[in-house]
Amino acid sequence: MLEFKQVTKRYNDEKAAVKGLNLKIDKGEFVCFIGPSGCGKTTTMKMVNRLIDSSEGSILVNGKDIKKQDPVELRRSIGYVIQQIGLMPHMTIKENIVLVGTLLKWSEDRKDKRAKELIKLVNMSEDYLEKYPHELSGGQQQRIGVLRALAADPPLILMDEPFGALDPITRDSLQEEFKKLQKELHKTIVFVTHDMDEALKLADKVVIMRDGEIVQADSPEEILRNPANEFVEQFLGKDRLIQGRPDVTTVGQIMLRSPAKIDVGDTMRAAIAKMRERRVDSLLVVDSENVLKGYIDVEIINLNSKSNASVYEVMESNISPVFEDSLLRDTVHKILRRSAMYVPVVDKSHRVVGIVTRASLADIVYDTIWGDGLELEKPVQQ
Repeated sequence: MLEFKQVTKRYNDEKAAVKGLNLKIDKGEFVCFIGPSGCGKTTTMKMVNRLIDSSEGSILVNGKDIKKQDPVELRRSIGYVIQQIGLMPHMTIKENIVLVGTLLKWSEDRKDKRAKELIKLVNMSEDYLEKYPHELSGGQQQRIGVLRALAADPPLILMDEPFGALDPITRDSLQEEFKKLQKELHKTIVFVTHDMDEALKLADKVVIMRDGEIVQADSPEEILRNPANEFVEQFLGKDRLIQGRPDVTTVGQIMLRSPAKIDVGDTMRAAIAKMRERRVDSLLVVDSENVLKGYIDVEIINLNSKSNASVYEVMESNISPVFEDSLLRDTVHKILRRSAMYVPVVDKSHRVVGIVTRASLADIVYDTIWGDGLELEKPVQQ
């Protein structure tokens, strides 16, 4: 899909910003470039759509040398998302989304249909299509920036620190949303970031660069388990030791299988009794089919004086679960970013099957640093 062959970039005969880079990116692969400032990651990405031309070597997209293609046509065939978003303030959201379609002289019907198709992908209603950028939040604007890159259905998308300017919670949410979108649409993504957690969470392959050269290009799991050298080890940081455990990779290996739950139709009085019985300060709220609906905790109960009120009336429904086969490193990221005490675990039908707590993660950290290499014990049920 995308291949770099001995690619070098020099500015005014000075020291090379990128040196003899060789890399092959397969169709549908999500690749993150990361490294210290000035390592050449952004220069590498911008050479793909010829915003910067290489000095030596060749870059092939679907086997074709990009230097033999018209740069304008090339850019229109490649999606591009930047941190600053770059929405046109005088255009509606619909006009922003189908901007490339306008340049390609699409009919109004085709643009209208495409805009409506895309807006649904990010869980936004069609009402937003007639709004203007200033009427949207930063997270919503960034979603539109992603949709604009998808509008012409390009097989390849370049993303230059697209979530860097967002607050941690919005950023975390968009990362999850975009990773899910990428799996559904099977696009090839070249993603530049300075955030190692983001790279490990999103990428199929992480490319670590230093002084214009690739130091290591591997899957997140392989980099965590077998860093190429001391520079990679230092760049990863000791706090990611837990993520490098070869024997513990998924949520299902450490989750507690009997989380404290309450039925959505029960009263707050029943919830209080259940908390006392289980000696916990929070309960997962489920329906008769054990489908996760939200949670209730002592803080919510303290704010509501009616003990005969139903759990459904007072529960907090804004809760973000993970799946049993979710990677543990993603769950650690979610807990730390959101300062959460736990994360519910659900199956594909959204039924509760367990819970991951900070305490269970602490056990893994302890075993990683101080353990004697014994096999991980089965978690004690809550």
